[in-house]
Amino acid sequence: MATKNIKKESLDFLKKLAKNNNREWFIEHKDIFTKHQSAIKTFYGVIMENLNKHDQIEKMKIFRIYRDVRFSKDKTPYKTHFAGSFTRMGADRRGGYYLRIKPGETFLATGFFDPNKEDLFRIRKELELDASELRDIFNNKAFKSVWGELEGETVKTAPKGFDKEHPNIDLIRHKQFIFTKKFTDKEVLSKDFLKKVDDSFKAIRPYFDLMSSVLTTNLNGESLIS
Repeated sequence: MATKNIKKESLDFLKKLAKNNNREWFIEHKDIFTKHQSAIKTFYGVIMENLNKHDQIEKMKIFRIYRDVRFSKDKTPYKTHFAGSFTRMGADRRGGYYLRIKPGETFLATGFFDPNKEDLFRIRKELELDASELRDIFNNKAFKSVWGELEGETVKTAPKGFDKEHPNIDLIRHKQFIFTKKFTDKEVLSKDFLKKVDDSFKAIRPYFDLMSSVLTTNLNGESLIS
């Protein structure tokens, strides 16, 4: 099974799994799943190789197909997608990369999905002081053509201790600072999908570089990394 491109058979398998999301069917077809899983892992490995040409990646994580149903109303046992993430190396490199492959719902995600309490407060204090550099990145035509608008959960009015009338409150309200990019199945199966993924990840770097600078310094610009 070729590994440098996503194959239609892999998407077809996920479609069949969605229609037969039960242990009996999965066990019967597990050998087929294993072949597709192996090809997908290799595909993600190539993504990591490409990332390491312009970034430094500490680890790649391929998520398991098995769902945790303990606290979910949906008791179907299997995910109907493949997914993996890439963690940047070192305390001075912040942000992360993610790709989910699912028929009709494939997307990339980057940014800060669940910043800890200290990081979130540091980001908000920076935005309270000055958000012009961040807005310049978000409003850049090349950046916006790839990633669109900032996404993520927000508080309703203003975080505790912040002025709800602050001119940057639209950004300060964010609890997540993420971007996503969707792909059609045709794009996923195309020969240049790997390049599109890599080009998209390259385009996020100005955002990562700025946020990494913010999160590794205090408001006086002094390094927090010993």
